[in-house]
Amino acid sequence: MYITYTVQNAVAHITLNRPEKFNSFIREMSLELQAALKAAEADSNVRALLLSGTGKAFCAGQDLSEAIDPEGPGITRIVEEHYNPIILLMRSIEKPVVAAVNGVAAGAGANIALAADIVMAGKSASFIQAFSKIGLIPDSGGTFMLPRLIGFQRATALMFTADKVSADEAQAMGMIYRSVEDNDLAAASQALAEQLAQMPTRGLGLTKRLLNASMSNNLEQQLKLEGNLQTAAGSTDDHQEGVRAFLEKRKPLFQGK
Repeated sequence: MYITYTVQNAVAHITLNRPEKFNSFIREMSLELQAALKAAEADSNVRALLLSGTGKAFCAGQDLSEAIDPEGPGITRIVEEHYNPIILLMRSIEKPVVAAVNGVAAGAGANIALAADIVMAGKSASFIQAFSKIGLIPDSGGTFMLPRLIGFQRATALMFTADKVSADEAQAMGMIYRSVEDNDLAAASQALAEQLAQMPTRGLGLTKRLLNASMSNNLEQQLKLEGNLQTAAGSTDDHQEGVRAFLEKRKPLFQGK
């Protein structure tokens, strides 16, 4: 198993598990990750996802031995069948996705992390758009997500130069949400995921849908969509519970419905 999958406290823990290769991807691993994401999406008991890596790295990207293997899947299939479905799943699942980045996140590994809704990283973590080092272009949604996170100029420089970005630098430039001490990463990421899992899941999912749409909508379109989805959020059980809890001056007990 290249991906481990467990559910605890309404959080699906999805872990990249190829530590001897710094969790670099081969075909079987990418397909297993897709299956895990689909399982978390379909399970009504799962209300948040936590993506992490085993060992010294989060993910070193593509295993190049597979990429250059004449009997392997080839670069076109690797992009279209391995990585694109992962990114689309992570962005379309209407549940919070938290990435906990330990060690290096390079190439596709960096861009998979950045496709999460919220990224936490240990102080020793680093993010590298490593593609230019081997004559390739950023894939896995990198050219879409990174300029929106940190700006066009800085994203261009990082993609051209393949400079290493530390966790603290990534937080300062808005690439990630928070950098924490390495020893605190697992607990802090789990606490965040569990916090999100106890929140109004439908409302968070609709918010995620709006954020995705904002990347292409104009203001008028976005306002219209906000109105439509606010109506949908207002019809949820969690909205009713939130209002009751506010009026009764107590903590709400959201059910994700």
